[in-house]
Amino acid sequence: MGLYDRDYASTTNSYEQEAARSGTGVVAFVKDTYKLFAASMMAGAAGAYVGIPFAAQIHANSLVLFVIEIALLFGLFAVKRKAGINLVVMFAFTFMTGITLAPLLSMAMVVNPAAIGNAFAMTAVVFGAMSLFAIKTTKDFTTYTKPLMIALIVVIVFSLLNAFLFHNPMMGVLISGAVVMLFSILVVYDTQNIIRGGYDHPIDGAIALYLDFLNIFTALLQLILAFGNDD
Repeated sequence: MGLYDRDYASTTNSYEQEAARSGTGVVAFVKDTYKLFAASMMAGAAGAYVGIPFAAQIHANSLVLFVIEIALLFGLFAVKRKAGINLVVMFAFTFMTGITLAPLLSMAMVVNPAAIGNAFAMTAVVFGAMSLFAIKTTKDFTTYTKPLMIALIVVIVFSLLNAFLFHNPMMGVLISGAVVMLFSILVVYDTQNIIRGGYDHPIDGAIALYLDFLNIFTALLQLILAFGNDD
C-alpha cells in the first residue's frame, strides 16, 4: 500500500519542500524511490515470465515492441506527477521491458540455463558494489552528466545498428562490454543523484536504477552466452 498512498502530484507537500525543512524528506524520497525500483523489478520479471512462451513471436516483432517501449518511457515522464496513472504507465513500461527480454532469456534457457542465474547474481553484485561506492566516495559523479549522456547515446546507436543491420557477433561482444562498464558508472551517478536531490520525483530515480540493472544484466547474460561460460 505504501506505493499508492502518496500524492506524488501534490505541489504543496512536495519532496523538495520537505527536504528543505528537514532530513525527513530526503529519507522519504530515497525510500519511495527504492520501493518503486523494487516494484519495477517485479513487473519486469512478470513481463519476462509471460513473454517466454511467445519468444519467437516477440522476436519477429521486436522493432514494433521497441517503439512501444520507448513510447511508454516518454509517456511515463510526461505523466509522472499524475497520481495513479504514473504508476500504471511505469509498470506498463517495466512489464514491456520484460516482454522484450523474453527472446534472450528463452535462448539462454536452451543454450545455457545456468547463465541466467549467473548473470543475475553478477548483476546484483555489481549493482550493490557500485551503489555502496556511490555512498562512500567523496567524488561527485553527478557533475559528469554530459560525458555520460554522450557515451550513452553512442552505445545506443551502435547497439541499434548491430541489432537491426550488422548482426556482427564480435561487435555485439564489444558493445556488451561497453554497456556493463557504462551502466556500472551510471549506477553511481544515479545513486548520488537520488541521495543528493538531483531527481525531482521518485519515479525518475526508480526508472534510472531499473534501467541500470536491466542493461547490466542483459549485457552480462549476452557475454556469458557468447563465451559459453557456465561459471
